[in-house]
Amino acid sequence: MLPNSPQFVIAFYGSLLAGLTVVNVNPMYTPGELSYQLADSGADALVILDLLWPRYAEIAGEHNLKLAVRTGIQDYLPFPKNWLFPLKAKKEGSWPKTLGGLAWKKFLAGGKGEQNWPRLELNQLALLQYTGGTTGRPKGAMLSHKNLTVNALQVQAWIPDFREGEEVILGVIPFFHVYGMTVAMNLAMTGGGKLVLLPRWNTREVLETIARSKPTLFPGVPTMYVAINTDPATKKYDLTSIRACISGSAPLPVEVAETFEKITGARLVEGYGLTESAPVTHANPIYSQRKIGSIGLPLPSVDAKIVDDEGRPLPTGEAGELAVKGPNVMLGYWNRPEETAQTLKDGWLFTGDVARMDEEGYFYIVDRKKDMIIAGGYNIYPREVEEVLYQHPAVKEAAVVGVPDAYRGETVKAFLVLKEGYEDEIDEEELKAFARKRLAAYKVPKLWEFRKELPKTAVGKILRRRLREE
Repeated sequence: MLPNSPQFVIAFYGSLLAGLTVVNVNPMYTPGELSYQLADSGADALVILDLLWPRYAEIAGEHNLKLAVRTGIQDYLPFPKNWLFPLKAKKEGSWPKTLGGLAWKKFLAGGKGEQNWPRLELNQLALLQYTGGTTGRPKGAMLSHKNLTVNALQVQAWIPDFREGEEVILGVIPFFHVYGMTVAMNLAMTGGGKLVLLPRWNTREVLETIARSKPTLFPGVPTMYVAINTDPATKKYDLTSIRACISGSAPLPVEVAETFEKITGARLVEGYGLTESAPVTHANPIYSQRKIGSIGLPLPSVDAKIVDDEGRPLPTGEAGELAVKGPNVMLGYWNRPEETAQTLKDGWLFTGDVARMDEEGYFYIVDRKKDMIIAGGYNIYPREVEEVLYQHPAVKEAAVVGVPDAYRGETVKAFLVLKEGYEDEIDEEELKAFARKRLAAYKVPKLWEFRKELPKTAVGKILRRRLREE
């Protein structure tokens, strides 16, 4: 239960080397969420940031852990004193005596050095990576050593000018999330590169770090690129060291990609993946033909197809469920045989995403099956509407959901965050008129809500589910 830090990297690879199974835990989890994950995974040990220890202490009596190790900023200075929380760094002896657990440095000092490490099998369980819980209680996707290794190498192969031993990767996307774990941390390790650690997103700190550390690769999510695009301070910093970026975890609006490329000179392409595939399955070619709005082509050794509700392949251009197959696909869900059987069929992983494939083999995500809005008999995909709203110069962030409507069944509602300076200049009617010129009438939002921020996951993915629930 750690942010991006040396301790995370050491604990992750040390556990794998010893033949253990890792369970990544979101540091923002509440005691109840932590308790669920400890119980569901059957974890034996916990490595936790000491500032988060009180959350564990609340539920410690519910679990029989063999070991709990606490660590903090005092273990790896120099870090900025406010690296995660606005608290000053404390010396080891200044923590309350009631704080339990074994201190990180004492834990490391108790090690016995190189051992006769167990032989690791390719299909041996390496990681329980819990899904974000956007469709119910989180499930543990069982990822093997093969899954993790292969996917890092697939991403490395996707970057045609990857310089082994020389790349500098900006590690600001959380490593406890499957995307950051693979495309930042594991990619840096398999490629022998430098990994620049940032434990949280702060736009000014990120800009300063890029200017100072000169990263060449910057994996991220759309909200990160939006933040850089819209921060007035961006123009003060040299961001030209960045050569390539793969954006994942959420749809990348066209306007966001084009603006970021103008600012940095880098190539920003959209990719796609999911926890169950370790995670990357598709990406646009970085330097050859890239199709804006597409998730690109399948990575090496990944097969993909579009199927109907009966699992039958659909013709080119038709929308249906995306299914993928490859050496990066999970073993199954931890202790959930029925859900495993629903998701894995004959080696194919059924993603739950609606997609289509064009004549050149490029794939396009239409939307999550569960996010689709059915209004008056029409199927409306939120992403299509959001893409249009992002084209308006006043819109910083947009999310579209379906809400109950007595007449149409559902109707379309848009939640917007406006760019600084536009708050008092843009109204609902102007945005409606803008959308009507670009969308069929039934797709234009009928309801509008302006907010200062939208709910997001720890990795920055906008949570449509929470907006629907509200």
